[in-house]
Amino acid sequence: MKGDNEQSFIAYMSTFPSRKCGIATFTQDLTIAMDKLANPKLKSKVIALNDNGNSYDYSDEVIYQINDGDEKEYVRTAQEINNNDKIKMVNVQHEFKIFGSDHGENLLMFLKTLKKPAITTFHTVLPHPSNERKNIVQSIAQHSKHIVVMSNLAVEILKEQYGLNDSKIVLIPHGIHDVPYEKNTDLKKKLGYSDRIILTSFGFLRPGRKEGRSSGRGYEYIIDALPGIVKQFPNVLYLVIGVTHPKTLKVEGEKYRESLKDKVKELGLENNVKFINEYLALNELFSYLKSSDIYICSSLNNSQMTSGTLVYAMGCGCAVISTPFLHANEIVTPKTGILLDDFRDSNLIAKAVINILSNPDLKGELGKNAYDYTRDMIWNKVAISYLKLFNEGLT
Repeated sequence: MKGDNEQSFIAYMSTFPSRKCGIATFTQDLTIAMDKLANPKLKSKVIALNDNGNSYDYSDEVIYQINDGDEKEYVRTAQEINNNDKIKMVNVQHEFKIFGSDHGENLLMFLKTLKKPAITTFHTVLPHPSNERKNIVQSIAQHSKHIVVMSNLAVEILKEQYGLNDSKIVLIPHGIHDVPYEKNTDLKKKLGYSDRIILTSFGFLRPGRKEGRSSGRGYEYIIDALPGIVKQFPNVLYLVIGVTHPKTLKVEGEKYRESLKDKVKELGLENNVKFINEYLALNELFSYLKSSDIYICSSLNNSQMTSGTLVYAMGCGCAVISTPFLHANEIVTPKTGILLDDFRDSNLIAKAVINILSNPDLKGELGKNAYDYTRDMIWNKVAISYLKLFNEGLT
């Protein structure tokens, strides 16, 4: 931290790039937005969580690293922060299991040791919690000045099912990048798809489980829907963008991706599906999203409280179709997209896609409404809300 003699810092506890993780990307975007605000004396540093003993090539923002499964490192890091006068506050970016345990028990050791104020952002709020999960969330809240969530439904669940005080909970939406709204004709041409109707899904590939809460993408159900769609719109091209989730890759390799490719071949859809097996830079991702006619979010997790992929697509002006998980129930309305009635239903997906493609005016209206809806989510506005909260927490 040489040269930072006059600086004070907010330390963000999270995964962080170069680790490939949605929470890592979120935290990087948030810290960049925060550091752009007119507040030169309060800058961002990071407490990075490493998984399974892995190490990563971090930028200078990372000043502490914690092996997620080592309880002693949480305690030691909290003690070091207590003795670091430059760090004024810690913002914990919370997602279950990134702290090396199912419910975040290690994080509690950190918070109980920490003497600086903490604000915790919950990326997931699960309804109908077990007693153990409820107790841990309540303990995290007890040791945090505020709890940040990203949807109105999350606020209600924390109040009604976890018993948290309304005054402790703050709603700040998931951030998105501020990209211009534009018609996709020119972008399609640049990508070489000027004669195609583009359907897109993106995110880490991972399979779903047969029973219980599932974090699977559900892309197989979109592929199963394609024959009926292609029959009416032969020039449809479905783009599956993203690498396999690192944890899935470690356990089963590319088994899920290969199963999707096998399904494409069995259905004779080789000319209608393309896999882009890359972790795209943002400008490339935005080009694909803005070139898309429809974005399909087929998440199988009915309890999913936040979807960065969905808000990114809406923020690029995509007409969207989504399964009815919790976050989608709140933001996908008849004005912004089509919310499906169920999960794992290829017929519903096909019907929704055909409905939009058969009505060009509807497609344009949904895309523009989705774009307008997300204007309060751009990172500058999200950062202003966080800065206001941090300043309140420091008084």
